[in-house]
Amino acid sequence: MTELAWLPATRLASLVRRRKIGCLELLDHYLARVERFKPSLNAIIATDVPRARRRAREADRALARGERWGPLHGVPMTVKDSFHVAGLPTTWGVPARRDYIARADALAVKRLRDAGAVIFGKTNVPISLADAQSFNDIYGTTRNPWDLDRSPGGSSGGAAAALAAGLTGLELGSDIAGSVRNPAAWCGLFAHKPTQGICPTDGHALGDNRAPLDMLVIGPLARSARDLSLLLSVIAGPDEIDAAGLRLTLPRPRRQSLEEYRVALLLDDETVPTSRDIRALHEALARFLRRNRVKVGIGARPGFDADDSHRVFDVLLRAATSGRQTDEELAANEKARKRLAPGDDGKRARMLRGVTLPHRDWLRLDEARHRIRWKWHEFFQRYDLLLAPITVSAAMRHDHTPPYARSVPVDGTMQPFMNQVSLPGYANLAYLPSSVAPIGLDGDGLPVGIQIIGPQYGDLSCIHFARMMEEQYCGFVPPAGYS
Repeated sequence: MTELAWLPATRLASLVRRRKIGCLELLDHYLARVERFKPSLNAIIATDVPRARRRAREADRALARGERWGPLHGVPMTVKDSFHVAGLPTTWGVPARRDYIARADALAVKRLRDAGAVIFGKTNVPISLADAQSFNDIYGTTRNPWDLDRSPGGSSGGAAAALAAGLTGLELGSDIAGSVRNPAAWCGLFAHKPTQGICPTDGHALGDNRAPLDMLVIGPLARSARDLSLLLSVIAGPDEIDAAGLRLTLPRPRRQSLEEYRVALLLDDETVPTSRDIRALHEALARFLRRNRVKVGIGARPGFDADDSHRVFDVLLRAATSGRQTDEELAANEKARKRLAPGDDGKRARMLRGVTLPHRDWLRLDEARHRIRWKWHEFFQRYDLLLAPITVSAAMRHDHTPPYARSVPVDGTMQPFMNQVSLPGYANLAYLPSSVAPIGLDGDGLPVGIQIIGPQYGDLSCIHFARMMEEQYCGFVPPAGYS
C-alpha cells in the first residue's frame, strides 16, 4: 500500500467518498509512516492521535449514513506549527513559547475541518519563521528526504519534508518571503502563494495577535497542482468582519489550454545569480513550451529596476516583522543602524534599516511599492504569466550560522544566503499570486522548481498553468528510500 502515501489529496478524497478505503484506515496508514520515518526526517513535531482517530471514526460513520462533510472528507493532513490548532502547541520555534497551547483553531484550520479534513499534527519551522531552513532549539532540525544532509527549506520546511516523504496527505503553510515556495522547490512539490488578503490569516500568529501582517499570506503545499486549487477553495474568502460587505470571486484561468498562454520567462536575474543547473532546467522548459506553441518571451519583465524592487522588498520585509523585537533588541538594532556607512546597501544594512524604520520612511517605500505594482499591471496586459526561478540553487546543506553571516555556493562562488528571499520577493512585494511547480532534477539529483507569477487575483491562472505543466511536462516524483 506504499503507493497510497503518494496519492494527491483529490485522489484520497475520491477513494474515501467511494468507500474504497476507510477514513481511519487511511489515517493509520499515514501515522505508521510518520513513526517509521520521524527519526530520520523530524518533520512532524506534534500530534494529537487520539483526537484524529476519533475524528476519522466519525467521518467513517458519517459516510455510512450517506453524509459528506466536504471536499476533504476523511483526508489526513498536517499544518505548519505557526497555525493555532486547539490543544497543540504553537511555538514558531521560539523557546519561550515552548509551553504555549492554543485554545482555539486558526480560521483556516477551522475551514479545513469544516471541509472534512482530519488534522493529526503540526510540522517544523525555523525560529520565528525567519529562515529558508527549518531548525530550532525546541524540536531540532528537519531534513530533506531527497538528501538528509540538506535542508528541506523554510519556513514551511517540515511541511514540505512530510509531504515529499509521504507522511501526510496535504499541508497548509505560510509565505512572506518564499516560505511555501522555497520548500516546495527544494522538495519537488507544488505550492501556491495566494494574492495578498484573499486567505485570512487569523490564528496564524505568535501568541494572540490578530492584525494581518504586511506581505504575509497563507497557502497550500501539495503533491499535485489540483490539490492547490482544492485547498485554496477551502481557505479563501473574507473573515467574519469583511464578509459583511465583501465577497471573493477569483477570475477563471486566462486560457483553457497550455498553447494559448502568453508567458515571459526570466532565465536569470542579473542582480541575483542562479546556478547553471537552474538555468539549464529553465531553458529546457522554454524549449518544451515553444515546441507546444506557447508564446514565450525570453527575458521579458515589468518596467522597473530589479535591484530597486529587491531593495524595497528587503526593507519592507524587515519592517513588517519588526514588531517581534524586544525593547532590548530594538535598542541594539538602532545602535547598529547608526553605525552603518551612508552608502552601505548590503543585505544586513537593509535589514537594520527595516527593523528600525520610521513610519514616514515606510510611507515613502510604500509609494515605491505601489509604483512597482502598476508596472506589474502593465506587464500583465502583454503576458498572462511570468515564469522565474524561485531559488538560486537546489537544496542547500544544513548551515546553522546566522542568516546574515551565511553564504551559499553557486557554481563554485559564495553568494549571500539572503539572496534566497529576493526571487520570491517579487510576488510578495507586489501582492501577486505565485505557484511553484517542479521542473526536474539538478546534477546532484535534487529537485528544482519554477515559480509562476500571475496578475493580482490571477491565482487560478497560476495554478492552471502548473497543472498543465504537471500533466504534460513534469510532476511530483517520490524521493528514493521511502517505500
